Parts: sequence; structure tokens; C-alpha cells
Amino acid sequence: MAGSVPGVSTYTGDVEVGGPADTRELPGLTISKLAVSEMANNAYLLTCTATGDSVLVDAAAEPEALRAWIGDARLTAVVTTHGHWDHHRALPEVVASSGAATMAHPADAPDLPVPVSHPVEHGETVAVGDQVLDVVHLRGHTPGSIALVWRGGEAGTHVFTGDSLFPGGVGNTQHDPERFTQLVDDVEQRLFGALPDDTWVYPGHGKDTTIGTERPHLAEWRERGW
Repeated sequence: MAGSVPGVSTYTGDVEVGGPADTRELPGLTISKLAVSEMANNAYLLTCTATGDSVLVDAAAEPEALRAWIGDARLTAVVTTHGHWDHHRALPEVVASSGAATMAHPADAPDLPVPVSHPVEHGETVAVGDQVLDVVHLRGHTPGSIALVWRGGEAGTHVFTGDSLFPGGVGNTQHDPERFTQLVDDVEQRLFGALPDDTWVYPGHGKDTTIGTERPHLAEWRERGW
């Protein structure tokens, strides 16, 4: 895979449903990735190394597995990247057991099974202890899909893209040309146009990638229409 950042030597991001999490220790932030459900959803537990505060990205499914993985972590928030059912099936149980705040974009908030206590929009931020995630609105897969960008200084840049960007293309837009164009435009402008090539990409399903790996293929995606 193109690009490298500190912490890459032991972390691969290759996880399987029923298997262990893969954890990456970086200066300032620990990133742990777990695969759950028949849809092989990725959930990400981000923990500030200074404060111990944690944020979960997508309480996708299997609440018991998620709670065992979270353990005694001080979970302050659960961020849902978008409103599709497979990304929030465990949200009620995780929130009930942790008391964590719920965050999502307002456009997708009505699709979640619990109220969104802290709506987040493009340009706003999510705190993980003393670390900061920038909210990037990526329209097209759903109206309120978001990515979360952590600019970690010496630890590099990291982006959690939900179902908006994967290795090999953007997310499903249901063969709707208008939605596809909107998503590709947003990915080009708000991710490729704003993030360096060594930015590590953590998608909602499957393997990780980097911005530099995907950037050369944008024209190909536009031509094929998906």
C-alpha cells in the first residue's frame, strides 16, 4: 500500500468478523478496528492517550461484542457516519450502557434508532479527549454522510470515511447519476483536495487504504459511473 505513517509497522487494518481487533498506537491517539455482523461492518474505537477518553465510530452491530471490546474505556460519544441500518444497529445498547453522547449529521439523524444529542455539520469538530476530529460532509451515499479527519501532526493524517470512500471507489449511490456526481465531487474537493497522499483511510467495510493510493483513479471512477 502506498504511503506510510508512524504506527504502520504492526497495524494492517485487516480484520475479520469474529476475529480480534487490530489496534494502532499513535502519539496522541489509539485507533482500534473491529469487524462485526454479516455485513462485515467496521467499527473504530478512538482513545486519547492523554485523557483516556474514547469515541466510537459506528456502533454497527453485535452490541455484546462491542461492549466487550470497549471494556472499561470512558466512552464520551458515539459518532454515526451515516443513517444506513447496518451502521447503527447496536447504537441503543451501547448508548444505554455507556451514557455516551450521540453524534451524526442532521440530514441522517431521523434514520437513527436513538435521538442524536449532538448534531454535527460540515466544518465542525468532535473531541476525543484533547484530540480533535474535523467533520467533513460527503453528500451522495446518503444526504448526511460524514467523514472524520484527525490531523495528528507527527502521527500523520487519518480519515474515517464511512461508506463514502473505499479502496477502489466511492460508496454506492444506487445508480443515480446526480448522487454519484455529488459524491465524487465532494470526495475530490473535500478529501483529495484537502488531505495529503499519506493520509490513512479507514472505511466502513473492508480493508484500509490511503488517499495517495486512490487519488490517481478518480477519472476512472467518473468514467465508469460508480
